[in-house]
Amino acid sequence: MDFYSSSSSTISAQEEPHVLAVDDNLIDRKLVEKLLKKSSCKVTTAENGLRALEYLGLGANQENSTNNNGSKVNMIITDYCMPGMTGYELLKKIKESSILKDVPVVIMSSENIPTRIDQCMEEGAQMFMLKPLKHSDVKRLRCQLMQC
Repeated sequence: MDFYSSSSSTISAQEEPHVLAVDDNLIDRKLVEKLLKKSSCKVTTAENGLRALEYLGLGANQENSTNNNGSKVNMIITDYCMPGMTGYELLKKIKESSILKDVPVVIMSSENIPTRIDQCMEEGAQMFMLKPLKHSDVKRLRCQLMQC
């Protein structure tokens, strides 16, 4: 897979935004991937928060790694409820990273819990979306990426 680097989080119309989709549920992950690809996004998937951190170069064994895929991701969309590391914990790790803190993070959940939504937004989430995602949700995400 070839990746491009984007110096800012705004994407030009010709570029395919690169989205990292994180979900422990294979069906949900495939659905998000399919919807994003239909909206002309490049998609990389991860089955949990630890795999996502490894891909982004923030894994436990990658403290001084030269792996900088994070700078090549334009958005991260993650499930809230996952074993091992929740989407909220993943969000916090991303926002603590000097390299990744400006990458927009979208949290998804099948549960509409206002305190959870508020907590994620206060921690820096770009959006909170209810699962299952629909094509209209992905259009909103794409619009967010393109700053329209």
